[in-house]
Amino acid sequence: MAVPDYLAQTYTWAYLRPRAVRLLDREVVVNAILWGNYSRLVRAACAQFHPGEHVLQAASVYGSQPLQLADRLAPAGRLTVIDVSRLQVEHLRAKLATRANASVRLADATAPGPETYDGVCCFFLLHEMPDAYKSRTVNALLARLKPGGRAVFVDYAAPRWFHPLRGVMWLVNRWLEPYAASLWRNPIASFAERADQFHWTERRLFLGLYQVVVAHRSGPGRRAAAHLRYAGPSPERNSPAP
Repeated sequence: MAVPDYLAQTYTWAYLRPRAVRLLDREVVVNAILWGNYSRLVRAACAQFHPGEHVLQAASVYGSQPLQLADRLAPAGRLTVIDVSRLQVEHLRAKLATRANASVRLADATAPGPETYDGVCCFFLLHEMPDAYKSRTVNALLARLKPGGRAVFVDYAAPRWFHPLRGVMWLVNRWLEPYAASLWRNPIASFAERADQFHWTERRLFLGLYQVVVAHRSGPGRRAAAHLRYAGPSPERNSPAP
């Protein structure tokens, strides 16, 4: 399976070179990249899932997040991780070798396969994708949810106007993350073609820089609300870059 062009052109340095994987897959590194918020964001994601569930994760993640999610689902639950990179699949398989309830396979997040799941986790993936891939990924993952299931998207968002790191993050997006600025302007629900089939909630962390968005699929006989319910102060949408 060939990796998508956008990934090869933009993120080879981070995900497609063995030396980079060994260097970056360290708790201290990912925590520094997320300004000390890694553990907090991992906890926020894992808390949305429950022991005994079967959860699909849309890509490999550096740090302990896959381990913590597998532990959250144990002993009866299962974690399935997909990734489009063979290097990432092999690396994560070795990392998860001690978790009997976890498996990793090669697949694109836009085509995760026919199986359905109790939950889906998408942890800091969307900001690395062009908008067309964001939409295809969101729709593909939502389609794999069982009735009553939930998809959890944790990613960047527009920081509050007074955030001390707002200018820094704008520059980071400009130089290293060319597809991340889209999440400053567009809610994740806007990438879903059938958003009204889900109930959306959103929580902002670290003065708005991070978002935890949960899409609950309506169960039998129920129609989901098409609006977002925010947990906490309303974030600024479509706010201009500095």
